[in-house]
Amino acid sequence: QVQLVESGGGLVQAGGSLRLSCAASGSIFSIVTMAWYRQAPAKQREFVGRVTRGGSTNYADSVKGRFTISGDFAKNTMYLQMNSLKPDDTAVYYCAFTHAQGYDYWGQGTQVTVSS
Repeated sequence: QVQLVESGGGLVQAGGSLRLSCAASGSIFSIVTMAWYRQAPAKQREFVGRVTRGGSTNYADSVKGRFTISGDFAKNTMYLQMNSLKPDDTAVYYCAFTHAQGYDYWGQGTQVTVSS
């Protein structure tokens, strides 16, 4: 059994920073993409950013220049450095690993709350 576990969420003031982590509790092979998503109350889950095994990264327009995603595919760990946080960033943040066969592993989520 494999489980992804997010950590690092919390309450911060606008303009502050947080660093989220995601790690697999078991061995996972052939992961090709690691990604972060978030979901605010009454809103659909939205894409935040992702990194591929080849090293490419991309981000949602709303977080470009403020968030940085990194992944260690050898260790099955991923990070999200969030700077210049805004109240609109408040959401539950989820990590997801995509397997080469096309299916995803998901974490349980970690709450990020940004106060004004």
